[in-house]
Amino acid sequence: MAHLLVIDDEGDIRHLYAAELEDEGHTVVTCANSKEAMEQLREKAFDLVVLDIQLDQENGLELLQKIARMRESTPVILCTAYSCYKDDFSSWLAEAYVVKSSNLDELKREVRRILAKS
Repeated sequence: MAHLLVIDDEGDIRHLYAAELEDEGHTVVTCANSKEAMEQLREKAFDLVVLDIQLDQENGLELLQKIARMRESTPVILCTAYSCYKDDFSSWLAEAYVVKSSNLDELKREVRRILAKS
């Protein structure tokens, strides 16, 4: 069982990801914005972060850089509705890049793959 942090500004997405990943046996903490996420990351270590790129207050790529500096060994999966960010060099800090879908199989597969490596 892993301890995961999900960061997404959409409440329905946070709830869906949390439910699906908890069904996989993980403990999930959710955050709606970068401020909440940084508070959580200061307080505890996570095995994996699932991060949206389009956040209300800050671009997720900027938050990815902060996470990499603060918790460099914590893998991050970028999960976004936009595939165009995959070519942005900043996204290369992430362990994986998943385009959002109503089918969470790819996200769950990437979570399992990354956790199996650590």
